[in-house]
Amino acid sequence: MKKTFFWFDILNPTKEEITVLSDVFGIHPLTVEDIEFDDTREKIETFLNYYFLSVSSFEQTSYSYIQPISVSILVFKNCVLSFHNRPTPHPDNILKRIIQLSLYDFQVNGDWLAYAHIDDIADSFMPYLRTIEIDVDSIDELVLILKESEQNDMLRRIGLARKHVTALLRLLTDKADIIKIFIKRLSTLSPKSETLLYLSDVQDHIITMVQNLSHYDKTLTRAHSNYLAQITIEITLTANRTNDIVMKMTALGSIFLPLNVITGMWGMNVTVPGQTDNNPTFIPFIMIVITMICVSISVVYFSKRMGML
Repeated sequence: MKKTFFWFDILNPTKEEITVLSDVFGIHPLTVEDIEFDDTREKIETFLNYYFLSVSSFEQTSYSYIQPISVSILVFKNCVLSFHNRPTPHPDNILKRIIQLSLYDFQVNGDWLAYAHIDDIADSFMPYLRTIEIDVDSIDELVLILKESEQNDMLRRIGLARKHVTALLRLLTDKADIIKIFIKRLSTLSPKSETLLYLSDVQDHIITMVQNLSHYDKTLTRAHSNYLAQITIEITLTANRTNDIVMKMTALGSIFLPLNVITGMWGMNVTVPGQTDNNPTFIPFIMIVITMICVSISVVYFSKRMGML
């Protein structure tokens, strides 16, 4: 094994296994600590006999829940060790790629394997970005034309889309810096390596994805603001309709209140006009009715002048 290049991919290693590997390959205790810790930040560190690369992938089981996975890669002179605590499709994809390249007499080395991990992890984000793009475009188009019964669902869609965008931004933001450091290190040690071109291409893809996610986040922020503005407008319209009804009811009460006062005056123990004469007549009653009609007409006229009707 010392004469040929080899690659070990270790899934969910125990502490005893990591201890044995660290003794055999001379792994630094700080690297061992990073390997055991599943949530290590993305970084690249150089030691005497190897360099350590930590890259964040994610569990590709469900679009609704994106669970980060830390992939640790140790690149030695004639071997590569990769560690991850949960299954990922990246080792199988890289092996298929190696088999295809073996037809062209391609020689695998540690730098290329480190690049292949970063490239395959970056490619795994593309389907999710396309799904998010479709969601964001539909939300941006529908947020202002939905009916009241559909607005609760729109708020849930906006919140879920922003959750996905935030999760992917968290996983992608630091990768451009890691690749930049990787390119600088590789250009110093192997300035003629073709892996530099591949790394630059991956860096461009990652920067483009980060920019797209930032654009999606701004679009969702605008859609959320439009949603809240639409809710505010609907609340204002409802309040205006309620005020109109209250004003009409107030005007209606203004019409009947004087009439109640007039009729209430003769409902008490007082002498009613026209009933004390020997010959009762309806003239006082007619006069009272005419007075009530005149008062009603006056109240309606002033209510219209005041805009209450």
